[in-house]
Amino acid sequence: MRRVLIAAVVLALLVPVVAGERGPVKPQVRDKCPVCGMFVQKYPDFLAEVVFKDGSYAVFDGTKDMFKYYFDLAKYNPAKRTGDIDAIYVTDYYELKLVDATKAFYVDGSNVFGPMGKELISFEKEADARQFAADHNGRAVQRFERVLPELIRSLD
Repeated sequence: MRRVLIAAVVLALLVPVVAGERGPVKPQVRDKCPVCGMFVQKYPDFLAEVVFKDGSYAVFDGTKDMFKYYFDLAKYNPAKRTGDIDAIYVTDYYELKLVDATKAFYVDGSNVFGPMGKELISFEKEADARQFAADHNGRAVQRFERVLPELIRSLD
C-alpha cells in the first residue's frame, strides 16, 4: 500500500511537468526582478512570473516589468527563447492570487500605481477588470495578446 501511495504522489508531481503546465514558484528572499533589480518578495500584491520548461524562472515586482522582459528576452536572458517558456503568471489585483497571464485581463491608465509607478493591473475575470477600470479611471482593458511594447513604454 505504501508503494502505491508513493507512486501516486510521484505521478501527481510529474504530470504538470509532462503536460507543460508548471505551477507558479514561490519567490525567494534573494530573488530580484531582472528588469529593475528590485527584490520581488517585498511586493507580493504585484508579483508576476515567467517559468521556463527547464524549471528555471524569472520573477517581477509588477506586470509592466514582466512584459518588458517578455518583449526583449534576448536582452534580459540571452540563453532563453520564448519557446522555452512554459508558463507566465500575474497576480489578480482583487484576489491576490497568481493566474495564467495569457488568459488574464489588463487595465492600463488607472490611478493605481505599482512598485515601479504606472502599472498594468491584472485580473483573472473580465468583469473585475471592467469594474476596476470604471472605478479607477482606467483607459482600457486589454488581453495578453493585445498588450504591445508601445503600451508598456507609455507606462514609463
